[in-house]
Amino acid sequence: MSEEIKKSAGANPLGAEPVSSLMVRFAVPSIVAMLVSALYNIVDQLFIGQAVGTLGNAATNVAFPLTTSCVALALMFGIGGASCFNLNMGRGNRDQAIYFVGNALVCLAGSGLLLCILTQIFMEPLLILFGAPDNVLPYAETYVRITAVGFPFLILTTGGCHLIRADGSPQMAMICNLTGAIINTILDALFTMVFHWGMAGAAIATVIGQVVSAIIVVRYLLHFKTMPLLPEHFRLQAAYVKRTAQIGLASFFNQIAMMIVQVVLNNSLTYYGARSIYGEAIPLACAGIVIKVNQVFFSIVIGLAQGSQPVESFNYGAEKYDRVRQAYRLAATAGVIISVISFALFQIFPRQILSLFGTGTAEYFDFGVRFFRIYLFFIWLDALQPITSTFFTSIGKPAKGIFLSLTRQIIFFVPLLLILPLFMGVDGCIYTGPIADFVAAMVTIVMAFLEFRKMPKTAVSHVHTV
Repeated sequence: MSEEIKKSAGANPLGAEPVSSLMVRFAVPSIVAMLVSALYNIVDQLFIGQAVGTLGNAATNVAFPLTTSCVALALMFGIGGASCFNLNMGRGNRDQAIYFVGNALVCLAGSGLLLCILTQIFMEPLLILFGAPDNVLPYAETYVRITAVGFPFLILTTGGCHLIRADGSPQMAMICNLTGAIINTILDALFTMVFHWGMAGAAIATVIGQVVSAIIVVRYLLHFKTMPLLPEHFRLQAAYVKRTAQIGLASFFNQIAMMIVQVVLNNSLTYYGARSIYGEAIPLACAGIVIKVNQVFFSIVIGLAQGSQPVESFNYGAEKYDRVRQAYRLAATAGVIISVISFALFQIFPRQILSLFGTGTAEYFDFGVRFFRIYLFFIWLDALQPITSTFFTSIGKPAKGIFLSLTRQIIFFVPLLLILPLFMGVDGCIYTGPIADFVAAMVTIVMAFLEFRKMPKTAVSHVHTV
């Protein structure tokens, strides 16, 4: 290891403090931030379910792939920029590191604006592509027409918080998300339950919360702690944008894969649901609730993964491989514990959870309970994939992260979703989930084992250990 790397690693707490302390410091605020982000969608679903009903819930499910697209862009430039920043800081390349932050911020804002414009232009064909039946389409159009205005702010907030964490301020990232979520929740109740604005009210509340969060994020980043962001750092340079995108592609493809799965699942549920006793709207509405409730679980897991990212990136760049192992092991262990707890809750209380989102017929609750229990049966294994995919991204191996991010959704889930319903009808959509989860988890375990087996032992002696 070079003297420059040793000096940088020794001066930075990411390379010196106990890994367990660092994981708590970075993961807990990250988990809270991700939970708050998930609440944006949950709160809308709760109030829309109470104020509008099943068709409103189905509409938010149809619109959800657009939100997933926002998160995909935010993670590509946010995680990509943060990982490149921390890797270069670990290697002692301070002057280069800051350019990744400035370029990432410009890419976040630009991609959000572009997505907003494209959504407004092609809204109806997009929503039809996402599986909107005729009776759901007007509700979805009302909702998306407004929420699309918030896409640049949502992407800035989600991606910018990764850059804030990379700067060593995870609590500030949490505050940025928490502020917007509180505003959204209060205004959701006011606009839907008091003013009775329905879908439009929920959408307006969401956008206002996103705008406030984005303002806080931008204000922080313009006063970056590690070193000042100067005008030249915001000038796009192909080398920095390319490397940022490469490192962030695993997270991007993971979200895009989730979006593709949801689009195919929505269309399958609509098609096969219409040929069952449930009809079109019930499977679509129930699946939307289950997926968004499951997102609460995933937000905790992704928060763990994101909390481990600065620790893994910096120490891998500083060649302190034992600390990289410790960070991954702690994240994976906590993830499995959370997964088991979630499995128990979803198996024991599915009807009670569904009831939070409004009333329904006997068929509605019958399908929803079965979807909860079967579709999420292997949720206790699901934490391993996002944590391991983020790990590969953090250590600068995006190809492995990309492959791993595609295993569950694209390589296994989509083919099963196209085949099983041919023989099982709408039940085939339900059983696709657990099969894909199990096989993807086995691939994840093998890839993680092989990577750590060939990772060299650290050559640096430490005073601090877990």
